[in-house]
Amino acid sequence: MAYKVSDIKKGLKIELDGQPYTVTYFQFVKPGKGQAFTRTKVKNLITGAVLERTFKIVESIAEADVETKTMQYLYGDDEFFHFMDTETYEQIAIPLENLEDESKWLLEEMEIEVLFYKGQPVSVDLPNFIEVQITYCEPGAKGNTAQGATKTATLSTGAEIQVPLFIENESWIKVDVREGKYVERLKR
Repeated sequence: MAYKVSDIKKGLKIELDGQPYTVTYFQFVKPGKGQAFTRTKVKNLITGAVLERTFKIVESIAEADVETKTMQYLYGDDEFFHFMDTETYEQIAIPLENLEDESKWLLEEMEIEVLFYKGQPVSVDLPNFIEVQITYCEPGAKGNTAQGATKTATLSTGAEIQVPLFIENESWIKVDVREGKYVERLKR
């Protein structure tokens, strides 16, 4: 199936030059003279490279052969991250280099969406927020409570983020994965 240029929207999965892409930005342009077109930014689902492409209104765009499955993260080793399909219990392995940015937010038993291109797993879609425990942070010094003061904390996933001074070791916090920022302290 092919899409019309008028079908372009953010998040649409398309195929360009034999590679799967997702639309991250689009703008419809109708100049005073000439033909209308759509200006886009697309991100390669395999390599992560971002391209700018312009499509004339009369063009058609190939639909990417992608499928999304809910899977559970099991563990990571020296070469792969291992996931299990929550319906069939089938296990798959995704190479470390495919998930460089996402790997610092993966928690064991976390359910995530795995994107498959032509039957091969290529990327994951993490939840917007995760609840994670702090494994190490410096204690906050008394009197050092300037507005907005932060310190570095190491999470159980291995990621490091900035947290307010009142956060202590072993605390559970909520983190916005999209920006890698502290949201709130949780009661546990």
